[in-house]
This record gives sequence, structure tokens and C-alpha cells, in this order.
Amino acid sequence: MSSQNSEINPVVLGACAVVGAVVGDSIGYAIGRKGGRPLLAWLGKKFPRHFSEGHVATAERSFEKWGMWAVFFGRFVALLRIFAGPLAGVLHMPYWKFLIANVLGGICWAGGTTAVIYYVGVVAESWLKKFSYLGLVAAVLIGLVSMLVIKRKAKKAQAAHQETEEPEPVPAGE
Repeated sequence: MSSQNSEINPVVLGACAVVGAVVGDSIGYAIGRKGGRPLLAWLGKKFPRHFSEGHVATAERSFEKWGMWAVFFGRFVALLRIFAGPLAGVLHMPYWKFLIANVLGGICWAGGTTAVIYYVGVVAESWLKKFSYLGLVAAVLIGLVSMLVIKRKAKKAQAAHQETEEPEPVPAGE
């Protein structure tokens, strides 16, 4: 974690994450713009659960209704984060609108995520120093006990399921 490494500046790390997010989505936009509807048709054949005609129509309506906000908030939704750039390109969202939403969303998402994770690491580090090895041993024991309880319950459930199944009849003469 960068919070334990004094050589990594969290501000620089966050800035790099933002730049990577913005550049990545801009490349996705360019691919979508160049590939157009044939790209969506190809994706529909490859990934019918995510790129069916119905999904594309829904995405198109969302982009028409929400515009830049669809790109901005798409950062915070796993599948939409990946496909917001290409979809914006395919649907011919003006690049300047896309870029504004992309940059602001990238700052909030990548910068915010970096900051939160960094400070959680700082807090966790100070907390773990207080409890040291005793806390670590307790956490490992709790994990092991939990795993054993879950395994035992799974075995009991499997045994109960097997008891409720009727045995296959044995053909006569064997």
C-alpha cells in the first residue's frame, strides 16, 4: 500500500490515476467513434448478454436523456465504467461534452478512490500498530473458525440433501 511507502506521494499517485482514467476513456471514445454501429453489432454477437439491441437502445436513451451525466456517473458503475467511452463515441456525443464529463468523473472516481484507500491504509496501519501481533493472531483465528463453521454447515447441508434424494431402483435380477 502506498500509505506504508513514504517514497510514493499520494497526490502524484492520484494524479496518475486520474490521467490514466481520462486517457483510457478517451481512447475508448475514439474506438467507438471510429467503429460506430458495426462495433456494437460485433459486440452484440460476442457478448449478447451485455450488448443486445435492447441494451444498446437503453444506453442510447440514457445518453440522450442524461448526456454528460451518464459519462460522469458511469465512472461509479462497474460495467458502465468500461463501456461509457466507446458508447459515447458510437452515439456521437460531442467530444468536448464527453471530455468535460470524463475529466470531472475521472477526478472524482480515480482521485477520490486513491485518497480514500490511502487514508484507510494510514488508519489501518496505526490501528494495527496498537494491536500488533495479538490483533493479527485474533484475526487469523476468527478467520479459521469462520471457515471451519462454514465448511461444517456445508457438509451437513450436502448430507441432508443426499438423504432426501431417493436411491435409484436396482433392476431385478442383479
